[in-house]
Amino acid sequence: MVSKRIHVFYSGRVQGVGFRFTAEAAARKFKLSGWASNLRDGRVEVVAEGDEAALKDFIERISVEMSNFISGADVSWEHPSGEFKDFCIKFSE
Repeated sequence: MVSKRIHVFYSGRVQGVGFRFTAEAAARKFKLSGWASNLRDGRVEVVAEGDEAALKDFIERISVEMSNFISGADVSWEHPSGEFKDFCIKFSE
């Protein structure tokens, strides 16, 4: 198992449509850890860690399920930090 980390910024009509909950459900299905959060500029930021193949499946699942709302996805592959225990939704303070 090759552990990796993705950092994704999704743009489009991605807030208020259950996007973060879809990401959370997909992350749990693929046994990923990390978080999803709305940004003030209208994008959704996602950080996820886990098996490289599972991360690719995760990205694909979101792109299919949320295709009507996503206009762009800026994906960066990074080294994992191991800081997360599970996947959660971060809410603005």
